[in-house]
Amino acid sequence: MTDLITTINDLAWGPPMLVLLLGTGIFLTIGLRFMPILQVPAAFRLMMQGRKGQGDGDVTPFGAQMTALSATIGTGNIAGVATAIALGGPGALFWMWMTALFGMATKYAEAVLAVRFREQDEKGNYSGGPMYYIRNGLHKRWHWLGVAFAIFGSLAGFGIANTVQSNSISEVLNTTFSIPPLLTGLVLMVLVGAVVLGGVKRIADVSSLLVPFHGTGLCGDVIDHHCTAHNTRAGGACHHRHLCIHPDSSHWRIRWRHGLGGYQVWRCAGHILQ
Repeated sequence: MTDLITTINDLAWGPPMLVLLLGTGIFLTIGLRFMPILQVPAAFRLMMQGRKGQGDGDVTPFGAQMTALSATIGTGNIAGVATAIALGGPGALFWMWMTALFGMATKYAEAVLAVRFREQDEKGNYSGGPMYYIRNGLHKRWHWLGVAFAIFGSLAGFGIANTVQSNSISEVLNTTFSIPPLLTGLVLMVLVGAVVLGGVKRIADVSSLLVPFHGTGLCGDVIDHHCTAHNTRAGGACHHRHLCIHPDSSHWRIRWRHGLGGYQVWRCAGHILQ
């Protein structure tokens, strides 16, 4: 069984697939005349002006951006990057940067196609994604790809998404606070179900509340770890001391983080139950 999984993994994530991913990004970037890179300032301006939203659609531009980031800033950016550096060395960072740079064109193309070929039901709700623009934008002989994407996407939701993240959360809570993994799983099931069953609007609203603090927390952790490492190596004060917390006050740092996290969970829980 292990050999079979290894063989499938080598086929799925071998050199051909990696070349295809990076090559597709380069092809779309050139075809779009580097628009995803050159228009980054305009994208940020529209995102910040779109909290109220204009025109048709279920979510605002800011909500759409936070929803996209909620699927990006997570386990993959922490465990995935660490694993890549451990296996491939510091040079892995360069290829991750290049893939992300050209991957913006791929992400832009996916988003545009999802909006262009989305469908609206009788209640006025929109549905879109690869399975829709494959069915509505390609010839009938390619419709089986949309069905295959929907099936594999559903299966991946149990594996690479929910399983990894819920396991990471339960392991940390169990190790730090001795909270049983079963209890953590049940609470996550209720919270995630309340968000998902509320539709894309509730997902966007909750993401708009959580993701900005999540991103800020990640940046704070990077600075904190940098300062701790610098103090350990140099045996003295960090040159970023205005951003650092003295090691003797680590308990205050932990309390501050837990308090901020608890406050955000409380806000989101109240928003979900509205």
